[in-house]
Amino acid sequence: MKRPAPKRRPPAEPKTLDVTIAEIGARGDGIALAEGMRLFVPLTVPGDRVRVRVSDPAGKGEGVRAELLETLESGPGRGEPACKHFGRCGGCTLQHLEDGAYAAWNADLVRGALARVGLGDTPLEPLSRTPPGARRRARFAALKRGKRVWFGFNERQSHRLVDLEECPVLTPRLLALVEPLRALLAGVLPDGGACDVVASDLEGGIDLLMVGPRGLDRAARERLVAFEPDAVARIAWQADDRGTPEPVANRRPAAVRFGGVPIVPPPGAFLQASAEGEAALVAAVLKAVGGAVGAAARVADLFAGLGTFSVPLAQRAAVHAVEGDAAAVAALSRSVQGLRLTAERRDLFENPLTAKELNRFDAVVFDPPRAGAAAQTEALAASKVPLAVGVSCNPATFARDARTLADGGYRLTRVHPVDQFLWSAHVELVGVFER
Repeated sequence: MKRPAPKRRPPAEPKTLDVTIAEIGARGDGIALAEGMRLFVPLTVPGDRVRVRVSDPAGKGEGVRAELLETLESGPGRGEPACKHFGRCGGCTLQHLEDGAYAAWNADLVRGALARVGLGDTPLEPLSRTPPGARRRARFAALKRGKRVWFGFNERQSHRLVDLEECPVLTPRLLALVEPLRALLAGVLPDGGACDVVASDLEGGIDLLMVGPRGLDRAARERLVAFEPDAVARIAWQADDRGTPEPVANRRPAAVRFGGVPIVPPPGAFLQASAEGEAALVAAVLKAVGGAVGAAARVADLFAGLGTFSVPLAQRAAVHAVEGDAAAVAALSRSVQGLRLTAERRDLFENPLTAKELNRFDAVVFDPPRAGAAAQTEALAASKVPLAVGVSCNPATFARDARTLADGGYRLTRVHPVDQFLWSAHVELVGVFER
């Protein structure tokens, strides 16, 4: 007998509440408690009294998202947003915070994540700040409707596009390319067509990678080759995020320097978001490896990417760089002749270095993606490596991995927060672990 389908709970009637914001959560939303619910209210600051609409009072998971209807009274930490698109554009979530309150939130986010795993007493170094106009890498979205191309970033929690007119975060060279790219794509995309454009501001010029449409005809390729802005060094195309980049135009070399060594990255390669943020991270890593327990003679750099840390470290120690992306490993290997650096391609999520392999090293640096390095830190916790340095763009997964290392006998001696993703709910950090 066929079982009857379960009855769906009818949607609850929207409810309007007046609430006071108590704090800002890890995703940048204000948090208020009302009628037994934890409400997440975007674009608010602690001390705000606001009127909100709650669409699902029953709530789910950690809390309930509420729509901001009206600000009844502003809290003391409110500032003036720097961009006309703020509030709609999903790129920034915290421009409405006064600068001092924003800096304090960055530090508190790291401190809170550590406290939740019992490491809240870890010394926190002063926050390194990234200035406006420093973001050197961005992924834009484009959509053609009729003769118009919408070009910019997605709206907050939406697939709708904010048609970009200004951006105080991007480097001037990237921002200057917005209108020329809009005009270019008007002749490349079919009506209804969409693509993403990954743009990186490198030494030598801007590297452009178009992700989609599925194919480029001869006319589209000719338009890309003839794209005029002198700032553009290279253009490549790939059908989707899993595809292999195909060079379309290569006008001159484009590189990024680590420790003064030029590395020519593959199209669309991952880079630290800003040169200033990268410099702060590298300085913290070098200080830790060089000074925490004496200079390390043999260092493993895990999730090494293009060599952000490997190359500067290899100028003072023997370094083994491990990275899962084949193109990044190839780019690094081509550029480090004369340095004490070896590179290995290896998926550290599926095949982490074992404790026995790690024991060959005096120090280990690891810089995983936002998901963290759960498997690799378990092996590291079982090793005898005297020094580990973790770099992370996600305080929550870093704290989880830090707890693993602490349970394995490491002591988290200090954490250096870095505000690399300006006005966003992301904080980078460097943590130093010693046995």
